[in-house]
Amino acid sequence: MTLASSIPQAALPSPTTAVWQLGPVPIRAYALCIILGIVLACWLTERRLRQRGVAPGAVLDIAVWAVPAGIIGARIYHVITSPEKYFGAGGEPLKAFFIWEGGLGIWGAVAGGAVGAWIAARQLGIPFAVVADALAPGLPLAQAVGRFGNWFNNELYGGPTTLPWGLEVHKMDSANPGQAQLDEAGNPILLPGLYHPTFLYEAIWNVGVAALVLVLDRRLKLGKGRAFALYVMGYTAGRFWIEIMRTDEANEILGVRLNVWTAALVFVGALIYFLRVRGPREYLIPVGAPAPVPPPGGDVSQVDLSRAEHGARAAAPEGYRTVSEEQFRAYRETGEVPPAAAPPTATDEPAASADGAAEADGADDDGVDDDAPQRDDRAGAAGARPVDRDS
Repeated sequence: MTLASSIPQAALPSPTTAVWQLGPVPIRAYALCIILGIVLACWLTERRLRQRGVAPGAVLDIAVWAVPAGIIGARIYHVITSPEKYFGAGGEPLKAFFIWEGGLGIWGAVAGGAVGAWIAARQLGIPFAVVADALAPGLPLAQAVGRFGNWFNNELYGGPTTLPWGLEVHKMDSANPGQAQLDEAGNPILLPGLYHPTFLYEAIWNVGVAALVLVLDRRLKLGKGRAFALYVMGYTAGRFWIEIMRTDEANEILGVRLNVWTAALVFVGALIYFLRVRGPREYLIPVGAPAPVPPPGGDVSQVDLSRAEHGARAAAPEGYRTVSEEQFRAYRETGEVPPAAAPPTATDEPAASADGAAEADGADDDGVDDDAPQRDDRAGAAGARPVDRDS
């Protein structure tokens, strides 16, 4: 035996328990990680929505729709892409509804959550692009936290490795879900060797995506959903290579895992959207709510719009109006609501035609056109001389 072989290899440990019993209620580590990720995403999204003019608390109204819709979408995607587990030979169709037994797809979660957020945004009168851009950095952070649920479950790891951060993986007990299988001496059984901790790779990558979105959004002031498209590109780029490393069972197309194809296609779609869509970042001013009054020596941004004068929660605004960044800053500093855009008016050309008709048959018997002074005044107001208008 050599000295090198007697030195234990460095490794990342894995938990032996993923479910704890609180009386008759099972507390699942995976669910706790998902909830913690949702809370983190809501906190950051709330801050970003308020920076764009949305009233406090709107993120909770959005989450009420987005979170359940995301869970439903995640389950639907999993069932559609793994139908043999439920509708194949020996499958149990009713278990398609047993979400607590695992099986959620991130692609369905994002799609379903987007539908829920769109419904909530319509009810609140907030442009959906504003909600998507505000959520862009919070969503990858939530995904990063949620990935640690896979660590507790000893699942979704990669192939064997000898790297110092190789992951120890326990053999989980199918008869006792959430617990590692024990040997005769009562010790948890480890699978032989170490494995790539793909859950950790994805968690770190997602934190980097969140940082990338925050930095570029601050510098470029992305709008029109482009910050969300940037998140999608960043996430799918990482998911592409991490998915290739995974060794868990998955459906394949042309010998390639289905999720690899999905990541590639979604990346291309997000890239096209990011390159084609242009426009400044949207800022919002509430409609149907009293304008805030800035405190002495301060500005309106210091006013808590969620409270009325006597401390009661103010009614939510009827909706929002999109304004420019300059108008939004002026509103926050002075409390004065900028005037709404004027409705389209008739162009100068029709006015000129009407004047020409008046010149043709509007002269008096004495040969004097009484409407000439009025025409000159209108032309001056429009910034053009009569001769220019007739040319």
